[in-house]
Amino acid sequence: MSKCTCTGNPLFKPTRREFLTVGALGALGFTLGDLLRLQSARAAEGGSPAKGKAKSVLHLFLPGGMAHQESFDPKPYAPLEYRGSFGVTPTKIAGEVFCETVPEIASIADKIAVIRSMTHGEAAHERGTHNMFTGYRPSPAVVYPSLGSVVSHELGSRESLPPYVCIPSQPDTFAATGYLSSSYGPFSLGADPASNGFQVRDLALPSGVDEARFTRRRSALDAVNEHFAKLEKSDSVAAMDSFYQSAYSLISSQKAREAFNIDAEPAAIRDEYGRNAAGQRLLMARRLVAAGVRVVSVTYGGWDMHTNIVGGMRGQMPALDKAFATLIRDLDRTGLLDETLVMISSEFGRTPKINGDAGRDHWPKVFSVVLAGGGIKRGVIIGSSNATASDPETDPVGPSDLFATIYHALGIDFEKRLIAPGDRPLAIVRDGTICQNLLA
Repeated sequence: MSKCTCTGNPLFKPTRREFLTVGALGALGFTLGDLLRLQSARAAEGGSPAKGKAKSVLHLFLPGGMAHQESFDPKPYAPLEYRGSFGVTPTKIAGEVFCETVPEIASIADKIAVIRSMTHGEAAHERGTHNMFTGYRPSPAVVYPSLGSVVSHELGSRESLPPYVCIPSQPDTFAATGYLSSSYGPFSLGADPASNGFQVRDLALPSGVDEARFTRRRSALDAVNEHFAKLEKSDSVAAMDSFYQSAYSLISSQKAREAFNIDAEPAAIRDEYGRNAAGQRLLMARRLVAAGVRVVSVTYGGWDMHTNIVGGMRGQMPALDKAFATLIRDLDRTGLLDETLVMISSEFGRTPKINGDAGRDHWPKVFSVVLAGGGIKRGVIIGSSNATASDPETDPVGPSDLFATIYHALGIDFEKRLIAPGDRPLAIVRDGTICQNLLA
């Protein structure tokens, strides 16, 4: 087995950092640091993956804990205090219904798979989020890397693009690198693609710096690198070199800049997705996976509906319903769905019974996850919850099983050991089982 030899965030000597900031690169004002540092040099350590169906992952995360009853697992025959106030809508899967809140997604249900028996034991937001970004239960001894960071480590970048991008920003510390180097962290857009005048942070040259000056600064950096390499003879020099080479590559690549240019999309496509946060974030995600980004993590909305869940769902779900259905149709008609694994997840579900404030509270015992593309079966329901949506009835799926399946679809050996601080070998996923019934 190949091993990752990076054991935490790289450290650089202040004198060199100060020299670079004040001297060669100060005028450029680079702030890409949390993303691109070391990326290209470190990526080679991950080894060659086994063959997988998926080339990219598009993860739509709904923070707060979306109610499974009000989305993909309604219980129309349960008592009112359990089923809630919404009705159901038929789907393209024979005999299956979704909640009436998602009619558009119901119309493309023949292209997706729904896990109705997702389960874990963490009812706190941060702990549930950790589960659903890493495949691990939280531990006081180690912080585990996110799916995006593991994929960055194992597969590296493509087409001068960051391997891992968050839209609009990194949603949580658990979406980050954990015990891996910070070089495998996400590049965050820093702004919402739905906003007027949207621009990606750090992607353009600063005001007053033209291409000629940019090239001179790059040459100056080469001289600085050579000087410090002779003096220090340390890995940190190569690491810093890699960071700046990656930063220059991203800024100077027309293809990379174009991937983030959502204004290049025809107006009709932008309208089809919806001129709102859900629509434009998912459209940007589609552009990025098409261009070569390996993992795009999109967050949308706030789903912690302890009160007035009917109003909350009516306020947020229509835009998501339209945007996600459009995304799946778009990926399918362009041929990208077969190589893009799409997932909707949340940190947990909501309580079986409506509370006294007409909402639902945290409930990790059972909830729903949606998958599509990238080697996933189409038009299937995996597992079931019981009559009140309180526990798995059949085929429970834990986070480790879900992540083992995703890594398998990507051609990554999920049992491979990576080296955590203290030279401790840790599996990418521990005790996970591939969900064969999810795979095409």
